[in-house]
Amino acid sequence: MSMTANLAPLAPPAAIFLARHGLSDAELEPLPADASPRSYCRLPGQGQLLMEDRTDPVGYAAFIRLARHLRGLGLSAPRVLGSDPTVGLALIEDFGTDTYGRLLAQGHDEEALYELAVDALVHLHSHADAADVSVPAYDMNLLLEEVSRFSHWFVPELSSRMDIADFDASFQGMWIDALKPIEAAPRTLVLRDFHIDNLMLLEDRSGVAACGLLDFQDGVIGAGEYDLASLLQDARRDLAPGLEQKMLDRYLDTVPPSCGTRGEILHRYHLMAAQRHTRLMGQFIRLMRRDNKPGYLKFMPRVAAQMQAALDAAGLNRITDFLDAGLPGWRDAGKRLATLS
Repeated sequence: MSMTANLAPLAPPAAIFLARHGLSDAELEPLPADASPRSYCRLPGQGQLLMEDRTDPVGYAAFIRLARHLRGLGLSAPRVLGSDPTVGLALIEDFGTDTYGRLLAQGHDEEALYELAVDALVHLHSHADAADVSVPAYDMNLLLEEVSRFSHWFVPELSSRMDIADFDASFQGMWIDALKPIEAAPRTLVLRDFHIDNLMLLEDRSGVAACGLLDFQDGVIGAGEYDLASLLQDARRDLAPGLEQKMLDRYLDTVPPSCGTRGEILHRYHLMAAQRHTRLMGQFIRLMRRDNKPGYLKFMPRVAAQMQAALDAAGLNRITDFLDAGLPGWRDAGKRLATLS
């Protein structure tokens, strides 16, 4: 349900910021919160959103920088219409309400939406200047920190007696070996959250610009297959039968040779999918236990199945054998954990 608030009850920084941009009489419609600390309000009739992020100045600055960079690459990120980093506020272009998630729920052509998103990724991964932006490297340290969330948050849910430090040391050691092909991958900009809730259809634009991009402030420089896996192995939904392979073929048929051979790209795709699902298995528990956000647990059964399938597809038998031996029940735990949402 939408809520509308006048400027009067706003905290002074927001009221002053909007007044400075000639919007002192504007109304605000809060948008649903996600897993991040950012909040957004729509300014109905203005074509703008008020973004607020007072707790993460690094993420705020990255959003502003990457929005400009992505637009310079010919992709559609929101135009920043005003910003004040001292109070974590920005006015950004409002892309409307046609998220991929909403359109798919309304019966929109699934294949057409995914083709557009894949084409946007091909454009990004093909662009010579894609990685020419100041963001962190998606290096081994960060990849390992992410899979360690499985150790520190998921594992304790299954075994209160497990020596987490010992488990994590072994787990990380296996992932170091598994992820060596990622270290050698061509570098590009990885948006990190390339999925249906962060993609929009912009009907008034053509080509890849018709794919609106949201929530890219956690972008890094790394292997582009991560975003492809985020899109095609989404925690939120199952794709129509055969669509994942069809979109993989579309990607493989159109990326330049500089991205690697078909075999190399597919192997990295499965590796990145396995790494991502492993992270999410811990991340969703952390959101519940630490941040009091249990809603993501409803995705656990799907992510658990995706993790197992990706580990198999990537040939990571050593990791699955380790989990089977030391963490009985891990394969089916998603169903139980989903009941806590």
